[in-house]
Amino acid sequence: MKSTELCPRLQKSMDIIGRRWTGLIIYQLLLGPQRFGEIESSLPVSGRLLSERLKELEQEGIVLREVFPETPVRIQYSLTGKGRALESVIRDLQVWSESWITEEECRSAFSAPPQP
Repeated sequence: MKSTELCPRLQKSMDIIGRRWTGLIIYQLLLGPQRFGEIESSLPVSGRLLSERLKELEQEGIVLREVFPETPVRIQYSLTGKGRALESVIRDLQVWSESWITEEECRSAFSAPPQP
């Protein structure tokens, strides 16, 4: 039997996007730039985990974190070109999920204990 090797680039991309909440954070930011509180209120994710994921996405060059020198300081998150390039992937996943994931599976996914 012939051994196949996973493409390292595909593996890296799946590692990035496959982390819990990452795809939904990107999906939310496709709506445009948002403050932390706006993202947090739109997703059932803890502030700590959201902060962690946003930092990871920023390190990967997918999310841009802008600090505005106002009082109080305003911080806004948006997608970079690299992040916006994921739009077709996210939209395709949305279409696929609407065809293949049942409402019951959706409810159980959101009631399951969070995983890192």
